[in-house]
Amino acid sequence: MLLGSQLRRLREARGITREAAGYSIRASESKISRMELGRVSFKTRDVEDLLTLYGITDEAERTSLLALAREANVAGWWHSYSDVLPSWFPTYVGLEGAASLIRVYEVQFVHGLLQTEEYARAVVRRGMRGESAADIEKRVALRLERQKYLLSENAPEFHIVLDEAALRRPYGDREVMRGQLQHLIDVSERPNIRLQVMPFGFGGHSGESGAFTLLSFPESDLSDVVYLEQLSSALYLDKAEDVAQYESALKELQQDSPGPDESRDLLRGLLQLS
Repeated sequence: MLLGSQLRRLREARGITREAAGYSIRASESKISRMELGRVSFKTRDVEDLLTLYGITDEAERTSLLALAREANVAGWWHSYSDVLPSWFPTYVGLEGAASLIRVYEVQFVHGLLQTEEYARAVVRRGMRGESAADIEKRVALRLERQKYLLSENAPEFHIVLDEAALRRPYGDREVMRGQLQHLIDVSERPNIRLQVMPFGFGGHSGESGAFTLLSFPESDLSDVVYLEQLSSALYLDKAEDVAQYESALKELQQDSPGPDESRDLLRGLLQLS
């Protein structure tokens, strides 16, 4: 995505159409579009030819962009789990790992980055009914691996609004749920995590369309991405007007929900009742 956005910027600066760019590398206009969105792999020769077309002669700049092309084609660590993942999800894991700010509204269950191992196993087992125990454990292992990012030296900011429904819907037995609630209380104290709970008592709110995730990246050339998971696919929205609507909805959810301290008290109350 970063390389694609750089190539788009260079093309537009020279006033070159996607059609003309495609012609220069013996490709279609649609392939140039996919390249600029970061949705296809890059051939070094194609990138070299495009840089020449765009008038990039500075050797240092060419070397930097060609290095990006090589990095873009290296499979991420999560690809070793691709045999147990739906086809659209590896893309999300890559984006999540590159984000500097992750903002979430979740209603069905606790978000994967905040799940305990036992709770994650109960969720995965429910979603992978009929699959082998080995495949279920591999999916759980991926979820736990993703969580390491939140604890790393370069951890992203993670802001989440959890609907109270996600906290009351049981996955696993009583002890699993108690452990999950305690884990949420503990991780909500971390400086990079802002956790709020949207209580039942509030009634209707701006999250009525369902769960969504907003990903923001440290590179200024990369636009924010909205991730919407569906039953058999997922949507990745990066048009400014789409992103703005979801940002507005999340901002309302944050304003209408109790703050982090009050939300922790709500979690403690649920823990006492469980």
